[in-house]
Amino acid sequence: MKYFFITLFLLLTSFTFSQNKTKEDVKIGLVLSGGGAKGLAHIGVLKVIDSLGIRVDYVAGTSMGAIVGSLYASGYSGKQIDSIFKDVNFDKIINDDLPRAAKTFYERENSEKYAITLPFEHFNLKLPSALSRGQNTLSLLSKLTLHVSDVEDFSKLPIPFFCIATNVETGQAVVLDKGNLPQAITASGAFPSLFQPVNIDGQLLIDGGVVNNYPIDELRAKGMDLIIGVDVQDDLASRDNLKSAPAILLQINNYRTINDMKVKSKKTDIYIKPDITDFTVVSFSDGREIINNGEKAATKEMDALKHVASMQTKTPKKPLVIKPVDSIHINAIFIKGNEKYTDAYVLGKLKFKQDVDLKYSRYVEGVNNLAATNNFESVVHKLMPSNNGEGYDMYVTLKESTITTFFRLGVHYDDLYKTAALLNLTKKQLLIKNDVLSFDFIVGDNIRYNFEYYVDQGFYWSVGLKSNYNQFKKVIPAAALLSEEELQIINVNKLDVAIKDLTNQFYLQTLFTKDMSLTLGAEHKRLNITTETILTGDNEKKTTFENSDYLSLFGKAKYDSYDNKYFPNEGVYFNGDFHLYLYSSDFNNNFSEFSIAKATIGYAYSFTDKLSANITTQGGFNIGENDNPYLNFTLGGYGNDFINNFEAFYGYDFISISGNSFVKGVLSLDYEIFKKNHINIAANYSNIANDIFDDGEWITSPDYSGYAIGYSLETIVGPIELKYTYSPETNDSIWFFNLGFWF
Repeated sequence: MKYFFITLFLLLTSFTFSQNKTKEDVKIGLVLSGGGAKGLAHIGVLKVIDSLGIRVDYVAGTSMGAIVGSLYASGYSGKQIDSIFKDVNFDKIINDDLPRAAKTFYERENSEKYAITLPFEHFNLKLPSALSRGQNTLSLLSKLTLHVSDVEDFSKLPIPFFCIATNVETGQAVVLDKGNLPQAITASGAFPSLFQPVNIDGQLLIDGGVVNNYPIDELRAKGMDLIIGVDVQDDLASRDNLKSAPAILLQINNYRTINDMKVKSKKTDIYIKPDITDFTVVSFSDGREIINNGEKAATKEMDALKHVASMQTKTPKKPLVIKPVDSIHINAIFIKGNEKYTDAYVLGKLKFKQDVDLKYSRYVEGVNNLAATNNFESVVHKLMPSNNGEGYDMYVTLKESTITTFFRLGVHYDDLYKTAALLNLTKKQLLIKNDVLSFDFIVGDNIRYNFEYYVDQGFYWSVGLKSNYNQFKKVIPAAALLSEEELQIINVNKLDVAIKDLTNQFYLQTLFTKDMSLTLGAEHKRLNITTETILTGDNEKKTTFENSDYLSLFGKAKYDSYDNKYFPNEGVYFNGDFHLYLYSSDFNNNFSEFSIAKATIGYAYSFTDKLSANITTQGGFNIGENDNPYLNFTLGGYGNDFINNFEAFYGYDFISISGNSFVKGVLSLDYEIFKKNHINIAANYSNIANDIFDDGEWITSPDYSGYAIGYSLETIVGPIELKYTYSPETNDSIWFFNLGFWF
């Protein structure tokens, strides 16, 4: 009966046309609803439509329907869109996970230390407007629609198109049919709280599904004779599935859209409803199954779709041959919206200039570099073909952030510092435009702090001030601090040691590339080491080994292209440090001028997308007559960001082995058994003693070795790691556990 009415409708339409002019075939409109990951089902439907040769004359969509629909309207076939989404990493899109390489050293440290960042203004904490700025979404869509970047009237696309967004201030639906296509699609899919609102022509826009998730009436008004609609919205849940606050809130939000669909589904000539009951708006990992369900749903309407295809007299246009974008030429760069930051600053962060050939990936890196400064609420970029017909002009529209103060939080536990909570206050533009002040206060078993003031001049010499205070207590082998003569006299194996370290630095820093820095500076250090295990007098409560102030000059060179600090899959790491100690208050009366040099070299390589290896080599030595052992190299324990010359070493507890020179090698293998869950194994070897580079001991077979196997889980507060380690020299095993980012 349904096919009878469709045929009758088409015959009547043809009869009406024939009264005035030559017969015209039926115009087909395609409407695609929003639904997050469930909207991937649209792709399966498009593949069936293409296979039947149906010509679509207009596409309308909301949210995910706008994303899929815009690509179809831009000339991609259903199969091509399927291939595109097969390679998309939706985690990076949703989380706005800008590549680590795009961030400055300062921003890397922030993202790898703090779990939560909250805007702080007028002594009030504010919640961020969303979890993501949508930067990766915009960049991906800009690349995919580059071939139609000159089209500002969406009705001039290979298939005319429009999408729906919501004005968050008025609650009114907004039809987006002109302007910047990637930006319009991003606005239509700006799911509240997940993606921040998008500003287009003064309107603050969010996901169109809030008010109109199925714009069939607007599509019909474009002169369409027949509408094919794909609906991937949820039905109302039963009471058995309404046992959580999010589920109830989602149900409330669905009341209006589901009631709307009772009317709109009846207005749809061919209504396709894929089975999405087992999926959510974030079920992107089930994308293949969702796409297949779209194909199945369209196949159920095969007879109706075939009938529509038979009534069309004009054949559909062939899908465009869209070549993957590899390289581009940028003729000119136009920047607007920057008031506090100069054009030179923006170009410096982009790291490319006008009239240049570059890889498209390098273009995206430049945009990411700019966004990663966190000095801008939004970075909207667009490439337009130049008037000379060769290359593109780049248009960058910035919205500078008005909030310059942030409150950050972190938590951590490890076997050395024990429990710690991190409270941070960060203030940008305190004295000048490009400065930042940061203060960490760490409470827990060992109170600590970190203070830094930094004036960022990029590739010019930047200026910084640092002050940090560290303390901890640990039972360590007595041989790590006492000489052989002292050990014979005192006759103890273990010492309960308390270490306090206050370090202040003034430094200059310059960048050679975004991954390489050179630092020169002066340092004051106060080092205090005591124990209650040994008492030297009747009234003494503790014995002091060291209580001296040191003054030194230092230089550091650092190169870091690791893609992840904690679980690197690729990249190279180098960190070299040289300290020249010129003065000491000399608590032990044995100071003479000396130097310490050390370096770490690492290389990470992926065998597959799951299995990676990381090879690290370290070494260090003293120069000069230094009889003071308290700044010597010490090995043992597991962790990052240790003070002074403490280095991790599997199989031994913290601060177990010491010497004024050492070499060490580590081989780690990491296998991601499933998302964010890692199994890792490692082996490390070392020679450490006094003057091993003088007597050639550093190239002999290793005196110390250790092995580890562990499990790691990536979480919002940082990695959770449990490691079992063993050393054949001691025939002993040690467990290490840590939770959260290291600080």
